[in-house]
Amino acid sequence: MDPAILTPPLSASGSDTENQFSFDSAQSNDDFTVGCTSSTLRYERKMGDTELSYFLPSRQTGVNDMYLHLGFKAHERITKRSRVCTVWAILRLRHPLLCGRAEMRDYDDVRFVYDAPSSAADAYRDADANLEYRMQNKDELIDTYLNGARTLSNTRLSYLILSEPLSSPELMPTPPRTPSPTSAPLELYTVPEAEEPGAEPDRQHQYELLICAMHFLGDGMALHQFANDFFGLLGGEKSDDELREMLHEEWRVRWGDVPEEPVLPPALEDNMPMSASPFRRVAAKVDFELSQQKLLGGQTFPRRKHPERLTIVPTVSFPEDRTKAILKKCKTHGVSISAALFAMCNVAWARLGAGNREMPTLMYSALNLRPYFTKAPSSSMWNSYWYLAIGYFNVILPSFLPSDAASQEPTFWLRARQAKEQSTRAAKNPLVASRTQEMAKERGERARAWAKEDDERENGTYVPPAPAPAPASDGVAKEPVLPARAKVPSAALIGLSLLGNLDGIYKHATFPAVKLHTLTTGSRQRNGAMLLFGYTFAGKLWISLGYDSNGFAGDVVDRFWKEALDCVDEFLG
Repeated sequence: MDPAILTPPLSASGSDTENQFSFDSAQSNDDFTVGCTSSTLRYERKMGDTELSYFLPSRQTGVNDMYLHLGFKAHERITKRSRVCTVWAILRLRHPLLCGRAEMRDYDDVRFVYDAPSSAADAYRDADANLEYRMQNKDELIDTYLNGARTLSNTRLSYLILSEPLSSPELMPTPPRTPSPTSAPLELYTVPEAEEPGAEPDRQHQYELLICAMHFLGDGMALHQFANDFFGLLGGEKSDDELREMLHEEWRVRWGDVPEEPVLPPALEDNMPMSASPFRRVAAKVDFELSQQKLLGGQTFPRRKHPERLTIVPTVSFPEDRTKAILKKCKTHGVSISAALFAMCNVAWARLGAGNREMPTLMYSALNLRPYFTKAPSSSMWNSYWYLAIGYFNVILPSFLPSDAASQEPTFWLRARQAKEQSTRAAKNPLVASRTQEMAKERGERARAWAKEDDERENGTYVPPAPAPAPASDGVAKEPVLPARAKVPSAALIGLSLLGNLDGIYKHATFPAVKLHTLTTGSRQRNGAMLLFGYTFAGKLWISLGYDSNGFAGDVVDRFWKEALDCVDEFLG
């Protein structure tokens, strides 16, 4: 699979970056246990259009707030709050957007603001305030995040939850050390606890980790790279004391002296800047308009209006031996599992027979734009991977199937190859950068207009815009720039987040004290939203469908999900 075809959807790009900081009186107290005053170093920059297109819709209910759940087993000494918090603090130092905040000054002026920690102790305290221990199982954690009160906010852009479920057979009789992030003192220096008489020194406990982050901070690839780094420190060979020394050093190297280079990573648009040539800019706009006109899709799930959104995430995984057989069969047919999942959705929908078969099925996915960046990082010190780097691509397939049962399997693999060809064309298109920039402008303008309208409706001041005036006639006929084309529907059936082989990101051997076994990911959704995830992790193939169960009519989604899994059994083996 092309390395560019990855990550969950939703975005494009923008520009106008400002990096600035104010310095009042430096305080370089590097004593991890001593208190300090608030930071006096502040950095900020404006969000680009890509980030704005995520931020503005998120303001009320947290639409697009991401989560990554990882189930793992480890000894309880690995999950002590002091150790977890130290690792969390180290990584927040390396990735400043995680502990910044968002300040909205106008619809086109929203800023990341980052107050640098004044000491290692300050960094630790900030991490501790954004860390919570619970006793929920996986499903309860995810349901609370997706459907409960919003976890994140403009002043809390990331959050970490570690849970030891009450249902865990390994759970000790006593509850977790700190059930809330604010009720416990910091464990800065702790004496190792003695094992109780008769205790098993290497007994593994079951834990659930939930990493929460705003989508305008980054994408799925940032989440997974972060989780790998987190477990690399938490489950690696460093002792608690060594990790504390590491936190001291991280702060000293970064903030012992005031850095002269930009601290915050630039917006996507600035990582792949457009040519300044007026001709190239006009050509890019024309190309973008023509590419958008090619989108044709007439298949959609029947929706219904419901005041309450209820997102559920049915998930299936396949054993390692079956996963190997599935991947081998895909390879035999010249496709990746990602292309096969497009075919799975296409055939499952066609078998339902719910739409007009004359109209094709349009599906969308996300394109990892990191390989297209042309701007080098400002320095290795501040080379964070927490930033947005995704665009869209579309796959369009026929909505009918041959009536002959014997032709169904050849048709499935033909559709998979068509999906592969379209995906590869999107990834290798020489105009990816310019199309990303144009899409960013469009999405940014749309997000600003909708946000303004939403606010005016809430305040009771909304006035519908007057009809656009007819163009003044000067008696001179003007030729249209683009060829005249009849308007066609471009509705998408479903979005696919195709993460590929995540075992290429998670270096399991580097954290021997932790055994990862389960991974689920997604985000808080709009009413009536749906997104299918496919990836391999811990040697298994995983397929999950996140959707608003109140937003679709009848049992159509249940029947689609059953048909999709039947396709896996029938065609993939």
